[in-house]
Order: sequence, then C-alpha cells, then structure tokens
Amino acid sequence: MTDGEGAASRGRREASTETTPAGVARLNRRPTQPTLGRLEPSWLAAEQAPYYLLLGTAAFLLGLVMVLSASSVTSYAATGSSFAVVQKQLLWAAVGLPAAWVATRLPPAAYRRAAYPLLLVSVVLLAAVQVPGLGRTVNGNRNWLALGGLSLQPSELAKLALILWSADLLARKARLLGRLRHLLVPLMPAGLGLLALVLAGGDLGTSIVLIAILGGLLYLAGAPGRVFAAFGVLAAAGVVAMIVYEPYRMARVTALFHPGADPTGAGYQGLQGSYALASGGWWGVGLGASVAKWGFLPEAHTDFIFAIIGEELGLAGTLCVLVLFALVTYAGCRIALAASPAHALAGPRLSPVTLPARPTRTRADARTRPHVLHCVGDECWCRRILGRGGDPNERAAPTGDDPAPRRDSPVTRSSSRSAVHRDQVN
Repeated sequence: MTDGEGAASRGRREASTETTPAGVARLNRRPTQPTLGRLEPSWLAAEQAPYYLLLGTAAFLLGLVMVLSASSVTSYAATGSSFAVVQKQLLWAAVGLPAAWVATRLPPAAYRRAAYPLLLVSVVLLAAVQVPGLGRTVNGNRNWLALGGLSLQPSELAKLALILWSADLLARKARLLGRLRHLLVPLMPAGLGLLALVLAGGDLGTSIVLIAILGGLLYLAGAPGRVFAAFGVLAAAGVVAMIVYEPYRMARVTALFHPGADPTGAGYQGLQGSYALASGGWWGVGLGASVAKWGFLPEAHTDFIFAIIGEELGLAGTLCVLVLFALVTYAGCRIALAASPAHALAGPRLSPVTLPARPTRTRADARTRPHVLHCVGDECWCRRILGRGGDPNERAAPTGDDPAPRRDSPVTRSSSRSAVHRDQVN
C-alpha cells in the first residue's frame, strides 16, 4: 500500500468514526481555541471576583474615614455636628453602591444604547449652566447647576458621556478607521463642542481632562503618529493660551512653581499643603490628629485631602492611596482587554479577536468557497479574515459520499474532520 493510499484509509476511518453520535459528542467537548489580543483572561475568572471586592472595599472605607477626619472641624463650625459632611457621603454611597451593582449586570449593548441620549443630556445641562438663575459660580468657575435643593456638575456627566459615545462610535467604524476623515469625524467636532461648553464656564481643569480623554481615544483607535502629534501640539498650545489669557490662572501656575513668592495670597494653599505633608513624616501624627485642618489649610476635605492623609498617616498612608489608585486602574484595563470583541474598541492598539472554537464547512462550502476555510485536523481557521491556516500540503481522502477530487483541487486542502458538522455553514 502506498503512502497516499494509507493516508486515505486513515482519513476514511477517522471521518466514519467521528460522524457517529459518540464521535460528535466527543468533538463538542473539546475546549475552545485560544484568543488573540487578550492578556490572560483566566485572571478575570469568577474565582478572582473576591479580589475586586476587597480592592473596592478598601478604597471605599479609606475614603470615608479620611473624609470624616478631614471634614470634622469644618462640619462642626458650619452645622454644629462633626458628621454632617460624612453623612452626605454615606447617603451618596447608599445610592451609588446599588447603582454600581446594577451597572455590572447590564450587557454592553445597554451602554451602547444609552451613549447617544447621555451625550444629548450632557450638552443640554452644560448649556443650562450658562442660563442666569440656573448656573452657579463656585471658586471663580461657573460649572454648577442648581436644581431646587440639588446641585450637580454637568461636566462630570459629560466625561462619562464622551467616553461611552466615542467608544461606541469608533467600534462601529472600526473597518474605516484607517481613513483620516472617519477617524476624526464626528469624534473631534463632538469633543470640541463639549470642550467649548465647559470652557464657557471657565473650568480649565475639566477641560484638560476632556482633552486627555480625546487623546486617549485617538491613541486606542490607532491614530497615525502625525495626527496624534498634531493633536498634542494643538492641545498644549490651547492650554497655554487659556492660562495666559486669564490673569488668575497665570497667578495659580506661578504659585505652583514658586509658592513662596506670594505666601499669603496665591501660594498660601500650596504652602500649607506642603507643611501638612512634611509634618506627617514616615508614619504620620495619627488618625484625627491633623493640625492643618483646623483652619490652616483651605478645602482640607476636598481638593487638599491628600495633604491631610499625608499628615495623619504619613508617607506610608500616601503610598497606600497611590497603590490603590494604580490597582483600580490596572483592574479596569484588564477588564477592558477581556471585553467581548463584538463590543470592544477595535483599533489596532486594542483589538481583541476571538478565534472560533470549531468552525466547520460543508461539502457545498468546499465546492463553492474552497478558499475561505483552511482546515487541518481539529483546527479550522478563517484564512481570509484572520490570516491563519494549517499546512497547505495537508490532504485528506474523500468520504464514501463524495466523489474523489482531483489532486490539484482546492478541496484536497481540507481535513477529513471538517465534515463532522455537515449542517452548519460558516
């Protein structure tokens, strides 16, 4: 018996065995194929969920404890109770935690459907901030909206809306992102529109965050280096222009690098924050024992709470906070990388692709589209889409129902095992 006849005989035996019910069941139990573009998705398996819970709980409790400590003096002076501010935080936590639980159970399609309405609501609220009687000015910036007894900052909602809407937009246009027009339009006009509404209230800090979000989206979408560089240059020039245009912003930047130049004016808060951090040393002065919060450090429980953490918990406490932020960021990136490819941002730098577990072809596929699949043994890859395949010299013998193909026919490039699921079409 020649080598070709022996291979044909083995192919017929394998095909006849694996087309039986037992053979089909055995094939269906085979594990799925590996995935491309993912980093150890098993790390995100169900058994890892307690670590996420522990991480979130640690950050949540540390934040509440430090808000209570840093705000106790200010709360007592304003309301007569040291717990007024932390009670408000607990109220928001009681609303936010169940909402976060619901958010984790929603499918990605729900976020995609909400992206456009959320963006529209953000635009309306940002415009309402400029309406007299509705908008409020806080610390020189008109970025708050007063609705009855509730105050909210629409720019915070705009950040989330821009991320969701842009991710959905870029995922839908994934095949066209190689063209500059599809990459930038309508992403940049919409982002710049939100940026203009925020700048109308004078909020430079939030504007810089929106610029960073746009830059990150362009990077993940695979923007060419020249486009990314041009965006960075224009963004930096715009920020510098906005700083120079307003004298109080220029004074803040000067105080950042030279706080001692105006120790009782623009540099006062920075100096007091530095003093608080320095007095904490390695291990801090003790929880609740801060001196800076007794009227020396403005905004001790909000913008400068990190200085209170450094004073009370020392360098060790500040490093713990930074590590927690890093771990939360890392966990978020891992979750994003493990997202379903159908809902992921399919740019060149972040494009998870799942290889099919057991794609099959029928005899009709073999005759009409022999170039689409290239099957070897148990593995069938879509060669046109994924650019993968087996040995092009692999040949299989015909089954009993098929006529013998010519040796030069593309049909001979398929494995005999690809005829198992005859009713499925690629």
